[in-house]
Amino acid sequence: MRYLFLKFLFLIIINLTNYLTVNAQVKVLDLVKYVDPFIGSVGEGHIFPGATLPYGMVKLGPDCSPLNSNSGYNKEGNIKGFSHVHVSGTGGPPKYGNVLVAATTGEINIIDYSTSRSGEVASPGYYAAKSPRYNLLSEFTVSHSVGFHQYTSINKGNLNLLFDLGSFLSWGGYKEEGELDQELVGSEVKIISSTEIEGYTRIRGGWNIGEAYTVYFYAVLDQPFTEFGTWKSGKLHKNSKLEFDTNEATGAFLSFKTNAGDKVKMKLGISYLSTGKARQNAIEEILDWDFEKVRQKASTIWNKKLNTIIIETKNEQEKKIFYSALYRTMLMPVDRTNENPKWITKAPYYDDFYCIWDTYRATHPLLTLIQKKEQIAMINSLLDIYKQEGYMPDARSGNYTGRTQGGSNTDVLIADAFSKGLDGIDYEVGLNAMLKNAEVPPGGNERKYGRGGLFDYKNIGFVSTDFERAGSRTMEYAYNDYCIALVAKGLKKDSIYQKYQKRSGNWENLWNANIESDGFKGFIWPKKSDGNWQTKWNVHQSEGWSGWLYEGNSWEYSLYVPHNVNRLIEKAGGKEIFNSRLDTFFIKNSQSFHPWLNDYYNVNNEPGFLAPTLYNYIGKQYRTNETVRGIIQKNYNTKADGLPGNDDAGSMSAWYVFNSMGFFPVAGQDLYLITSPMFNQVNLKLGREEKELIIICKGLSEINKYIISASLNGEP
Repeated sequence: MRYLFLKFLFLIIINLTNYLTVNAQVKVLDLVKYVDPFIGSVGEGHIFPGATLPYGMVKLGPDCSPLNSNSGYNKEGNIKGFSHVHVSGTGGPPKYGNVLVAATTGEINIIDYSTSRSGEVASPGYYAAKSPRYNLLSEFTVSHSVGFHQYTSINKGNLNLLFDLGSFLSWGGYKEEGELDQELVGSEVKIISSTEIEGYTRIRGGWNIGEAYTVYFYAVLDQPFTEFGTWKSGKLHKNSKLEFDTNEATGAFLSFKTNAGDKVKMKLGISYLSTGKARQNAIEEILDWDFEKVRQKASTIWNKKLNTIIIETKNEQEKKIFYSALYRTMLMPVDRTNENPKWITKAPYYDDFYCIWDTYRATHPLLTLIQKKEQIAMINSLLDIYKQEGYMPDARSGNYTGRTQGGSNTDVLIADAFSKGLDGIDYEVGLNAMLKNAEVPPGGNERKYGRGGLFDYKNIGFVSTDFERAGSRTMEYAYNDYCIALVAKGLKKDSIYQKYQKRSGNWENLWNANIESDGFKGFIWPKKSDGNWQTKWNVHQSEGWSGWLYEGNSWEYSLYVPHNVNRLIEKAGGKEIFNSRLDTFFIKNSQSFHPWLNDYYNVNNEPGFLAPTLYNYIGKQYRTNETVRGIIQKNYNTKADGLPGNDDAGSMSAWYVFNSMGFFPVAGQDLYLITSPMFNQVNLKLGREEKELIIICKGLSEINKYIISASLNGEP
């Protein structure tokens, strides 16, 4: 590894030591107790608070109305029921909310069965809530592909389970520019015995404008029901066992006679292949009816993952923030190995890369350090998708590739793995996949695959204003090209290296030295295909899919040259001016209703992730320290709205995890920049290697926060 160490006010010692793998000597700490799944579930965070495992296929939690989060959760709304498939932290139109089960009492009501909630509780692998309307306690835990339900009657009577196969998360048909809400394609349900039920739901649309995906389910109960029935399009059919798929919403109910305190348990497996595979998952993953044992197993799995990083601090709130953030970095993508409905493969299969434009900057580099096995599997999954579909995805959900926000940033993932020596990846195939991105225009829908505006980029050295998102695309393509050069050089392909090293300088073609803002000259600026600058624009302008810059402004994107910061500093006027420019950028940032519409630095979106570390390049590490610490203290806390923006599959959380430990990655390179360590000591278990990275901060306090010296294994 390469580190940028600069000397300022207190001592950091970093030791790389062997880690003994003798189980009896390894102390596993109880870290699950510090995780609060509700942090970030309110406001812009969009965190899924329900029960799941690391990269788990089942995400079992509440779907609420009105819907105000893509996770399905609304703290102030009623709970409609509990569905088995969700995303976490995402923006745009919602996705999933499939195979919903609702528990009720009294008469069967298939029109309005939602309820308020009380006593809501969540921990890793567990969720519970009470229903005042029905006097029920609903509890859930999970295995990888199975949701384990436990319902407790508070009063004597009947307990009903409603299976709503027509339910899914929706904005109610509302569409933003270029967006598509989910819609029902079809569903089917079949009661197959006195304790078993199966079926499927088929949905299309959502954020990635995806084709139809099908979620199959099989459920088995611990006791026979006493009454049953089905429905289709709102018409109830008591004593019916089957509703065929006629492109309509279907459902079924099962009723049980219960006394106060009685429990009804259910194991519900899902699959993307068939009801038979869903049944296999349900039977093989959870062998008995011991709810607490399954809950404890889920907790143990999470605890093992959380123990990959041990922090030492007396501040219990900091532990809660840290381990909740670390937990969120492992919610997505989703491991669907052996569940690929599109082609037969021996490769790992991951879905819900949502999106790599977000996660390449911090989430995946974190997994590269502490979850190497999973990161290798994810990259091999991306390469398998390339082999089958022709391109690696930037975003994929519901087994469907769709939406490329900026560059071909899987290129960065390949380079990051290569530069850090991850084995088990065919980098020759990886380079070919990168070259496909860089050389072959995707054609047709340029928002789906590859690089939009590539003809311009290859022929005139930038993406012109003839194409949407031309500015942000050009800046990201330049870094993508650098990543290709890095891998090509390592594979001893000199001509490829030389070509893409040169192309990585294309960002300069959009640098307009005459543009001035706040006394600083030189910003990236829209350029026409004839080489002339656009006359009217605004360096503070931040736009969406059809704009020139995607979810960021020229102040932000003009700082995004991670492969040649020294050249950027030179273009901006030298170190002193660059220092003042950074100060202005951070001091004058503002907040607005929309998370990407700020005039300067935007804490709640990804384009500015690396910006606070740029002081390191001009010998001002103490300013990186102050800036990072200020961002953390102002924007991360233990409240339900304790995240500054969409978590974006763990991206905001990974930014915090890295910076609070005291370093941040330059994704795609073997380079880490010292930031602002928040803890007295950090121990990182480095993936499958029997090694441990230990960061010791001597004399750390709120006052003594500046670095005076640093050493690696005793060497300065």
